[in-house]
Amino acid sequence: MNPLDYAAHLTRRQFFTSTASGLGLLALGSMLQQDGLLAATSPLAGTEPLLPKPPHFAPRAKNCIFIFMEGAPSQIDLFDPKPKLNELDGQPLPDSLLEKVRFAFIKKETVRLMGSPRKFARHGQSGMEFSDLLPHMARCADDILMVRSMHTEQFNHHPAQLLLHCGRSTFGLPTLGAWLNYGLGSESRNLPGYVVLSAGRGTSGGTSLWQSGFLPSVYAGVPFRSQGDPVLNLRNPAGLPASLQRAGLDTLAALNQQRLEQMGDPEIASRIAAYELAFRMQSAAPELIDLSGESAKTLERYGVNRDDAPIKADRGGGPGQYKGFATNCLLARRLVERGVRFVNLLHASWDHHSNLNQELTFNAGMSDQPVAALIEDLKERGLLDETLIVWCSEFGRTPLGENRPGYKTVTGRDHHPNAFTVLLAGGGVKGGLTYGETDEIGWNIARDPVHVNDLHATILHLFGLDHLHLTHRFQGRDFRLTDVAGNVVREWLA
Repeated sequence: MNPLDYAAHLTRRQFFTSTASGLGLLALGSMLQQDGLLAATSPLAGTEPLLPKPPHFAPRAKNCIFIFMEGAPSQIDLFDPKPKLNELDGQPLPDSLLEKVRFAFIKKETVRLMGSPRKFARHGQSGMEFSDLLPHMARCADDILMVRSMHTEQFNHHPAQLLLHCGRSTFGLPTLGAWLNYGLGSESRNLPGYVVLSAGRGTSGGTSLWQSGFLPSVYAGVPFRSQGDPVLNLRNPAGLPASLQRAGLDTLAALNQQRLEQMGDPEIASRIAAYELAFRMQSAAPELIDLSGESAKTLERYGVNRDDAPIKADRGGGPGQYKGFATNCLLARRLVERGVRFVNLLHASWDHHSNLNQELTFNAGMSDQPVAALIEDLKERGLLDETLIVWCSEFGRTPLGENRPGYKTVTGRDHHPNAFTVLLAGGGVKGGLTYGETDEIGWNIARDPVHVNDLHATILHLFGLDHLHLTHRFQGRDFRLTDVAGNVVREWLA
């Protein structure tokens, strides 16, 4: 359209809100800054949505490493010992407890309690209890907050994973990482504010676990690979000089900026930011995954060069799981050092409906050393106080053995949303605290229940964000991560 024709077709509202005229934007920005509602670095002042933004109040954490163990590790065999359950091994659960419970696979008529063969011991000055499968994490007991009283209402994987990541078990919602970047921006200029590192066979939730939902797409997680090109198609084609690429991007940015001024669509701003970030990432991303600068001691500490344990474990993925997960833990430290706001580590799968003892041993061996190394490494570098580590899953596993038809023996546990365990470290939480309690067989919560929305509210609080006021208007209502629920668990705060 001819510029004169375009101007003639502008409505009065379009004229005053257009960034081409600048009048509406300048006036609005001036008023909001005077009222303390708009920082000078706000994305409303330009097309960089990930510029840092002030929190609601003084934060304790700056970065988050969210370690998601997809499939549900058995808390009864790792974190929550139940001597009484072992005494009652093989006995039925009272009908009153089974009456209104839904299971994924268990047949109620013949189900029996199943004890744990694991040995537990107390560690650190706090006396926190860990299974013999986690000797390395047990060393970090006094830096860890162990929450034994988590619960959720979802008992199947994908809905429960959506609830854990998005606050509700429905599609199309932003994840925790997207909300944090929306609320605070990112201190990294050359890497995304939200990076996803995956190991194992892939989660059942897939990309819905790092989506931006109704928020602009610039806040979505960006999957990185731990070898080769970190992001596919990031490298320039052979023969394309950097100067020519820069000229092309400048031309494209000018066209997108013109369109942004006409339409006011935030997705156009996301597109501009994505092109510019990709240009900067061409040098930053390969440097990130180049571990040649790390000492041999550090690589050994994380277990980067370990071979997989000689245990048959079909659910964990293909060969190289130990190396892959350890590398991701080390990359997570390197990412937060470079200012990335939210790093999501995912590993699948811990869905042990059968072969629990062998496969849990394999997975625990894979994750125990690198997670402990991550905690200790961050602490030694002075980064743990401002980096929140969350080790979690979508639910737990039953104190009942799974008696699925077709299985000759009972060797696994079914999904259990009633009570499970989550670990946190750093970022302003109390280390050495075991919070909450389950009953003597691990069936229900006996003290201090914590819902997933409470976990979210507390995480946001640690970042200086009030979960009630971190909102985004969509389809006529203000949405938030915790929806209409959630309370900050103040007993967790250091």
